Amino acid sequence: MLNIPVSRLRRAAVAVPAAVAAVAALAAPPAVAGDQAHTKGSTYYVDCGAGSDAATGTSPGTAWRTLEKAGAAVLGPGDRILFRRGTTCTGTFAPTASGTAGAPLSVGAYGSGAAPHIEGAGARAAILLDNVQYWELRNLEVSNTGPATTTDRRAGVLVRLHDFGTGHHYLIDGVDVHDVNGADFKDPDPSGGILFAVQGSAEPTRFAQVTVRHSTVTHTDRTGIGTSSTWGRRPEHPKGPGTSFAPITGLSVHHNTVRDIGGDGIVVQNAVGARVENNRVDGFNMRSAGYNAGIWAWNSDRVTYQFNEVSGGHGTRDSMAYDIDGGNNGNVYQYNYSHDNEGGFLLVCNGEGMTSDRNTVRYNVSLNDRNTSAPYGVISVVCAAATHTLVHNNTLATSAPGTAVVSSNGPGGVVFRNNVFAGAEANSPITDAHNTYDHNLYARISRPPAGDSAAVVADPRFVGPNDLQLRAGSPALGAGVRVPESGDRDFYGNPVPDPPNIGAYQGRGK
Repeated sequence: MLNIPVSRLRRAAVAVPAAVAAVAALAAPPAVAGDQAHTKGSTYYVDCGAGSDAATGTSPGTAWRTLEKAGAAVLGPGDRILFRRGTTCTGTFAPTASGTAGAPLSVGAYGSGAAPHIEGAGARAAILLDNVQYWELRNLEVSNTGPATTTDRRAGVLVRLHDFGTGHHYLIDGVDVHDVNGADFKDPDPSGGILFAVQGSAEPTRFAQVTVRHSTVTHTDRTGIGTSSTWGRRPEHPKGPGTSFAPITGLSVHHNTVRDIGGDGIVVQNAVGARVENNRVDGFNMRSAGYNAGIWAWNSDRVTYQFNEVSGGHGTRDSMAYDIDGGNNGNVYQYNYSHDNEGGFLLVCNGEGMTSDRNTVRYNVSLNDRNTSAPYGVISVVCAAATHTLVHNNTLATSAPGTAVVSSNGPGGVVFRNNVFAGAEANSPITDAHNTYDHNLYARISRPPAGDSAAVVADPRFVGPNDLQLRAGSPALGAGVRVPESGDRDFYGNPVPDPPNIGAYQGRGK
């Protein structure tokens, strides 16, 4: 288990998360599933402490008692099922009805006290939405704890489509998932906290309009929040599952907190145009034997990751905060904060035979990330080569001796431009003879890359050890080179000047 003193995490988080919050306030999230007005239907009540399945269920005084009764209910457009607060229901809530466009079905809470608790007791899932659509879940507590296992797949909330076609409109809002002790399985039948899984091989199937927001996932195995699909074959992934590509569209994962996760924190697979923003991941890869990252994607295009904070990654077998992986194209990591991860800040790792192209990492801050296990570093470029990957205007400062700031074991295709690389000691290495470097600042680096003809080798003059903004007179101010289509503001909310500064800070100096 990772053991970072709470006091250290708090000190590291003082200056930078405040800046994250300030910048995030400038970026109002787009309209997402669940925000529009809906047709209202009937309301049914469930009281697992004092209800009766022989009752009508149409009022708090005539509430049903069991999850089985609620799941078997014949529901019409816009109907709601409300669970009584302060009660615990054991088993699986598995409704069989679907809502309609503009009139989804929903689950929520009534009464006073703690959120209603659904405990799966070792079942496949505590809440299972299987081959249904137009559903919304709000204000629930979910867990799924059974006997210790290495073979049983378990989930808190599992939304699953099997040879369904397109499933529309799913909203998970204000749901607290915790204590899911499923086995270490990722694909195609995963374990974890909040999961969206496409399965089957007969009919191309996908999700459309999926939102997970304002929810928490704590102490789950294997994944915190994730998507997966058996329809991933395309030219960019020619050996992918299925016979065609059926990506998730309209996916938004925002304002969630994910802690103490066995494997991946938040993973997006088989998506186009997803947004992952304003999330907090703290403690991932805590118990898995596989490769895991804090926030990352697989076989996904045009995904935007912004205003996220990732810390507490455990282990050096990956365990990076962020990852550009196989089949990722046109993805952007911007305005994110990474700190105190044993596996480092960023992994660039394309899959063999796949295409990972035109990805950008910009205006991010990495503080005290580390990885002393070769061929890894704070930034690791490994696996098969990616193409046209641009890493620019990031600030990396590590305090861990023996950590390579950048490490590459062979693949190229990455351009590092306008970054601040600050090592932990006088001879911190950059171990990379394969990628391109331009207009970077190197502090406490043993040997800056020979190809960086505009290198600045100097102290960047940070405001403080945990505040990586630049002081007045910093040699990084105005020393960068303009990057086309580079975004109009920095990590801290400052506009980007021309010429830009080197690093994630683009102000005039503190």
